[in-house]
Amino acid sequence: MLRIGVRELKNQATAILRDVRENRTEYIVTYRGRPVAVLLPIDESWLEAEMQRAIATVTPKEEVWAELDTLRGEIDHYWQSEKTAVALITEQRR
Repeated sequence: MLRIGVRELKNQATAILRDVRENRTEYIVTYRGRPVAVLLPIDESWLEAEMQRAIATVTPKEEVWAELDTLRGEIDHYWQSEKTAVALITEQRR
C-alpha cells in the first residue's frame, strides 16, 4: 500500500483518485508522517454490504425493546401526575 502525505493528496487529488478508480491502487494517507486514513477502491457490492452492516449495527435488538417496555411499565406504575412528562418539562421551560 502506497503512502501519501495529506499535502500531496490535496495537490494531486484528481490524479490520485483516478489511480484508485482505474488501477485499484490503495493509499495510506499520512499527516506529519503518521497514518491518518486509507484510500481504497470500492465497488457497488462492497458498498451495499457496508450499508447493511451499518444498519444492523444501529438497529436495536429485540432485547432492547423488551427492556424499554419493562421500564415504561415501571414508570407508568409510579407516575403520580395527571400531566405527561412532556407537559411538565414544557411548563418548566417557561
